[in-house]
Amino acid sequence: MRSFDRLVRFLAYILELLILFTLQETPGLTPAIFGVRPVLVLPAVITIAMLEGEVAALAFGVAGGLLCDFGLSGVLGFHALILGLLCFFVSLIVQLYMQNNLLTALLMGFMAIGITVGLQWLFLYYFQYSDPGHAFTHHYLPKFFYTLLFTPLIYLLNRGLYQAVANPET
Repeated sequence: MRSFDRLVRFLAYILELLILFTLQETPGLTPAIFGVRPVLVLPAVITIAMLEGEVAALAFGVAGGLLCDFGLSGVLGFHALILGLLCFFVSLIVQLYMQNNLLTALLMGFMAIGITVGLQWLFLYYFQYSDPGHAFTHHYLPKFFYTLLFTPLIYLLNRGLYQAVANPET
């Protein structure tokens, strides 16, 4: 019964990632603030990593990263590598050193989304174009904060899903 619950939970996570990817990539569904739209897949894979083990976190990080690679411009595999490693370490840190709650989700989201957006700027913009400071303050920083706003909502959604499927009688 336990493996069936895990399968249902993983299928729900996959469906969630596909829905969030569709929402983030469909023009007009999420309003653009300061000319940027949120990357909804990032907080989803981070919060999934907080709830699951290291291997599952790595797998969902790579899957979410591949979705980001398809949707965002850049090198195929760039986001998959970054998010796979970040999700692995987020899962490990939360399991060993931190309590799994909303404050931890905000902290992990701040750290992981910040690293991801910072590496996007560094590798996909800084080394290729001029005026990197303007791009950072007018595109990458608003994208970071706009994406971070969705972390509590997605954490509560995933936490409720995890508790409903892992412990259906409680």
